[in-house]
Amino acid sequence: MPFHSVDAWQHQHDFSTSAELKAERRTRWVVYLTLVTMIVELTAGWLTGSMALLADGWHMGSHAAALGLSVFAYGLARRWAKRPSFTFGTGKIPTLAGYSSALLLGLGAVWMLVESISRLFQPIEIRYADAMLVACLGLLVNLASAWILAQGGGHDHGHGHHHGHGHGHGHGHDPDKDHHHAPPHSRGAEHKDHNLRAAYLHVLADAMTSLLAITALGAGMLFGWVFLDPVMGMVGAALIGSWSWSLARDSARSLLDAEDHSEIAARIRTTLESDPDLAIADLHLWRIGAASRACILSLVTHEPRPVEEYKQRLRSIPGLDHLTIEVQQCRDERCLNTENL
Repeated sequence: MPFHSVDAWQHQHDFSTSAELKAERRTRWVVYLTLVTMIVELTAGWLTGSMALLADGWHMGSHAAALGLSVFAYGLARRWAKRPSFTFGTGKIPTLAGYSSALLLGLGAVWMLVESISRLFQPIEIRYADAMLVACLGLLVNLASAWILAQGGGHDHGHGHHHGHGHGHGHGHDPDKDHHHAPPHSRGAEHKDHNLRAAYLHVLADAMTSLLAITALGAGMLFGWVFLDPVMGMVGAALIGSWSWSLARDSARSLLDAEDHSEIAARIRTTLESDPDLAIADLHLWRIGAASRACILSLVTHEPRPVEEYKQRLRSIPGLDHLTIEVQQCRDERCLNTENL
């Protein structure tokens, strides 16, 4: 019988994907573009005395800071991927950044709403030419940023590692079979990158704000509809607030391991319980990366098989990159009655 050192059973908990690396690069380019635009607007505002350009320049600075948070989170997750203190890896660091960005979006929406209501009752003088220039420049920059972030679409789900763990009672265990790297099925896994979504929503929010501003400014210049500017601000605040709530809700569910995994769970049950002598007593699923899930299974059977055999049946289900199986042998005919489990 061949000897296997303990190293054969150990593994890394790095569940990063090539899509996340590409997203980090694209987000970094957007930060650079935003910073350049900020410098141009601040310089032009100072030279021309335009408060509109100066205000939007500082706004671009806050925009760059929010996007920089996304880049920082990707880098941190990659840098700390091998730290043992992160029990299931660092896959949730970008999700935490996405949640934080959702809160920033929400604060921005509240500020827009308060400011718009204030201007509705106390209109201020608008320098239409400067404001239109700023709005058009902002729209072009944000459309370019959205295009950069959208490149690749996040559909590349290649994993650096895949880890299947089986813990069976009373069964032999071959580490040569139980440790897998980058299986073909992981490439088809569902990909949820809340960090990239947050960066994209920041850009879209700014683009939509610029578009609404252009509409309001155009109506003000042509028809004197000064009231339309704060009204458009309130419309934008409502939409951005809705996006913020959606992102915060989804990222919070992932952070709290409260996502809906019913579809994957149903596939696991169907795959394993098609065997009449096998029942699932306990099933836990949670996300540990943008395209990776961990799964703990407790199986009950009269005739236990090697853990590797059960794992082999689940190979067709994508994204199960950390699988732990416990096998319980039952000597009672009634134990496979799933209603009693």
